[in-house]
Amino acid sequence: MSQRALITVADGVEDIECVTLIDVLRRAEIEVVVASIEGRRMITCARGTRLTADTMLVDVLAQEFDLIVLPGGMPGAQRLAEHEPLAERVREQARAGKFYAGICAAPALALQQFGVLRQRQMTCYPSFSDRLSGCSFIDQPVVVDGTCITSQGPGTALAFALTLVEQLCGKGTRQQVAEAMLVA
Repeated sequence: MSQRALITVADGVEDIECVTLIDVLRRAEIEVVVASIEGRRMITCARGTRLTADTMLVDVLAQEFDLIVLPGGMPGAQRLAEHEPLAERVREQARAGKFYAGICAAPALALQQFGVLRQRQMTCYPSFSDRLSGCSFIDQPVVVDGTCITSQGPGTALAFALTLVEQLCGKGTRQQVAEAMLVA
């Protein structure tokens, strides 16, 4: 059975994180749906890269996903944090015991605000760790706590994406994707 992942995007999300997540998950043959919270599919990332989302978030809110991922970057992570339909969808994902994830500023801004980090071990871009409460910041590139997966930033995006592949598809698929990409 094919796994489905939702990657939410907004103007100002981190370029490397978005592209790496989309690319690596698709290499693992995970069905990836990139959904914009903006009023249009075309978004401009933090460093000027333009991405065209597959769809609008409002059009897929009722669909089932095995994983929902929020990239970081500023001001993108803040825009995601302020989007109430996304917040409710991530809360539903957490309540259902399904995977949800964030990288860079997204865990500290969005996942924290959504209330899905309580009692969790997690990580984020280190300078955002002072915004956390009710969870335990771990200074590691990627942290997995049950169905919550978090990572620190652009430099950890590849390890994060491969961890997501492992959680959804197993260690064998992670290894195959990593080897094909020449990742040690």
